[in-house]
Formats: sequence, C-alpha cells, structure tokens
Amino acid sequence: MKGIIFNLLEHVVVRDHGEQMWDAILDDAGVDGVYTAVGTYPDEELGSLVQASAERLGSTRQDIQRWLGREAFPELVDRYPVFFDGHSSARSFILTLNDVIHPEVRKLFPGAYAPTFRFDDSRPDELRLTYDSYRRMCFFAEGLVEGTANHFKEDLGVEQLECIERGDPHCTLRITFEG
Repeated sequence: MKGIIFNLLEHVVVRDHGEQMWDAILDDAGVDGVYTAVGTYPDEELGSLVQASAERLGSTRQDIQRWLGREAFPELVDRYPVFFDGHSSARSFILTLNDVIHPEVRKLFPGAYAPTFRFDDSRPDELRLTYDSYRRMCFFAEGLVEGTANHFKEDLGVEQLECIERGDPHCTLRITFEG
C-alpha cells in the first residue's frame, strides 16, 4: 500500500488526538511510523495501525476506516486539487473514480493498486457503487464518499447493501442524494 494512506492516518490522528496518541498507536502496532507518500508498505502494517487506533480510541476497525476516509478527504483536496477541478457535485466526482481519478493516482504513485468500482447510476436520486478490492477497505471507501459529500456541501445517505466482511462477494454501497 502506498504511504499516502499512512500519512493521512497520521494526519487525522495527530490533528484530532495529538502527537502522543499517534506515538502510542505506533507502539501498539509495533511499527516505526516512517512513511513517505510514494513508498510502498505492507497492507498488514496499515491493518495493524487501524486496529491499534480502534483500541486506543475506543472504536471499531470499520469506524476508524470510515473516519479516516471522511476526515482525510479535505487533505486530499488540498494536496491534489486537480482531481476535483470541473466537478460541481459529489455524484459527478464519484463517477470519475475508475476512468479519471485512479489513472491519475497511478501516474503520481507508480505501482499503486487501486480498487475497482462498478456503478449503477440509473436513478437520479441514487447511485450504487460496487467496490472490489482484495484489501477489504470498503469502510474507508464509505468514509471517502462521506468526505466527498462534505466537500461539495451535499447531504447524502450511505448504506452498505453487501459487504465482504459479512460474507458477500463484494461490497455495494447505496448512495442516496437528498434535496
């Protein structure tokens, strides 16, 4: 996994809970915590950090992933504003993930793996997003959807219709657009 995700986790933990909390999480996870954005690190290391964060912050792994996605989104906007140019809504941005955003991510971070999304956008008030990834981070994806809505100042609902953690073959989010 690319270091940018590790950097984002550190950013939101330190911002919301302080440097000492991040240091404690690193100790609990048994990692040194030196990550460069373009570096590649074992997926299991992020899993250990997420688990240690959940234990330290009295939460669940799923809620930590969701929180990370939602809270890291403004940092992604600040770092990579070109990804968001030309979008006026969460829906238009989300629909570019496979064709625009992930190819650009691979240019910035050679060798980066990105999940695959399938969309059903047949209803104007709803979008179904199917997430396929061996990393099993659908709750992070859910948080990113929430962060996207916050960025575009929209109200939306997110419901996981299917989840690999419940034994389904993939994760499907139903995103409902309000108003």
